[in-house]
Amino acid sequence: MLTKLENYVKHVKFEPLLKKLGAFDPETLAKEVEHFTTKEAKQRDKIVINYFGKTGVDRIVNTVAIVLLEPPRLSANANILDVGSGTGSFTVKIAMKIRAKAPKVSFYAMDMTPAMLFSLIEKNANITPFIGIAENIKASAKEARKYFNIPYKFDAVFSTLMLHHSVQPGKVFRSIRTVLKKKGKAIVVDLCKHSFKEFKTEMGDLHLGFRLETVHEMAQKYFSKVKVEKMSGICCECSGHSAEIFVALMHD
Repeated sequence: MLTKLENYVKHVKFEPLLKKLGAFDPETLAKEVEHFTTKEAKQRDKIVINYFGKTGVDRIVNTVAIVLLEPPRLSANANILDVGSGTGSFTVKIAMKIRAKAPKVSFYAMDMTPAMLFSLIEKNANITPFIGIAENIKASAKEARKYFNIPYKFDAVFSTLMLHHSVQPGKVFRSIRTVLKKKGKAIVVDLCKHSFKEFKTEMGDLHLGFRLETVHEMAQKYFSKVKVEKMSGICCECSGHSAEIFVALMHD
């Protein structure tokens, strides 16, 4: 898989790809990639633990895994996508929990930063990676399909702590809907609204979290059943500040 990813990244011209995917602000995205490549890719797993603590990470993993395993049940050969997977800090742990119950489930990981995906592959977790933007998962997968066997639709899509890095978060929900099967489910975990501007410089954030009502409004445009709630007792700790976390569950 590492060789395939190396070949894939070698042939991908990043800026032209962003334009082809219809990226709203390629310059901002390029800066995001640079931030995560130079400041976080190699240390991302440790950074995540520092932000949430081991207990916090485990709670996020368990929450996503429980939702994926509860009704409507996944098929034995389900395809699951992580949008904005990063180095797989959450992806790998979630995949292990799901495969303990359903060994044949296939996992896919999309991220904008190649350096993050290389770190994910080094974990040898049998997860198929590809480059893409959250606002256009369908086209991202289409481009990656030239190199990897990626399904056209997924049984479930989840995203952990990616939404506040997206240029157009509202479009992310539409993007998820386009690649989700009719009876599929989606889970988004992210930061609640906060006022700590330091997060933008220290964590590369584009948004200072989201109000629960805003998340509900964005999701309800594309899903008939939406539930958004805070995850009590868990926060993202940075610069001496704490931002609460929410989980959004969506399906039809």
